[in-house]
Order: sequence, then structure tokens, then C-alpha cells
Amino acid sequence: MRSFVAIDFERDVKETLVSLQKEIKMHTLSGRWKHEDNFHLTLKFLGEVETNKIKQIDDRLLKACSKFEAFSLCFSHLGCFQGQEFIRVLWLGLTGDTNALQVLQKTIEIELEDLGFASEKRDYTPHVTIAQDVVLTEDFENIKDLIKLYKIPKIQVKSVYLFKSEQKGPKRIYTPISEYKLVH
Repeated sequence: MRSFVAIDFERDVKETLVSLQKEIKMHTLSGRWKHEDNFHLTLKFLGEVETNKIKQIDDRLLKACSKFEAFSLCFSHLGCFQGQEFIRVLWLGLTGDTNALQVLQKTIEIELEDLGFASEKRDYTPHVTIAQDVVLTEDFENIKDLIKLYKIPKIQVKSVYLFKSEQKGPKRIYTPISEYKLVH
């Protein structure tokens, strides 16, 4: 089962992100846009996981999350990972209690490492993907100036989730299979 660990968003955040996508789409020729239900903040990609390992993962993530109090994040800026001829990934950066986020992510990395999930070599750069393979009709800097991120509600981080990722037809579906509550 293809899996990852992430922070899920409340419905109002997801709906506002869809509105933001619509604003950006007016300035594009094409792109693959994230579905409303698939918005999340990845903490750790696990890849293929055997179902008999889920209990061990659950135990480790319960332990990791029990050390953290709930915190909040805000969207800060529109960014991109540039490809050769198009924007490979269009994303939103975060502000708020990013220190708590970084420590939570690192704790999860450490807890899962001796279960065979190697730690990421690159520094963790928290971002929320909103589209991929985007071809713009104008300069990215101009579009960044048009987008009003203050309209997006705060992200209240109260839980972390283990998600499974499935391909169903042309669509990728992310389904939470376990929840790990932070201390409230």
C-alpha cells in the first residue's frame, strides 16, 4: 500500500484553496490541478508499505505525536519548482509556528527510521502543492502579486494522519487510515 504521513486540512481551508486555484487558472494554458480532497501537508513519504507494518507505524506515530501540543500555520506565499518548459510544481509556502512543524517532522523521521524508512537527505521544506505541470500565460512574478493568500483560513494542526494513496482511473485518491492526535 502506497502511503505517506501528513497534516490534513479542515473543509474551509480546502474550499478556499479551490477558489485560489480558480484565480490562478485564469493565468494558465494548462496544468494538473490538485483535487480539493487531496490538499494536505506532507511530513513523510513512506512509499510502498506492507499492511503487516501498519501497527508498528501506528505505535511510532502515536508516540511521536503525543509529545506535541496543537499549533497553527498560515499560508505565506506562492512558489514554484521550475521545470524546463513549464512549472513542475506550483505550491504555497507556510508561516506561523513553523518551528513546531519542523520539530514534529524531524521527530516523525527519527521514529520511523528504524522501521526501515530512511530519513530524507534534503532539508524539509514545508509546502502545499496546488498544481503540477503548469504552463502560464504571463510571468510568474505578476501572478504572485495578484494572489491574496490572507483569504485562506489558518491551518489548525491538531492531528497527523497516515494516508494511503491509490490510483483510481485517471485520479489519485488519498484516504486517511490512521489519526494521531497532538496534545490539545
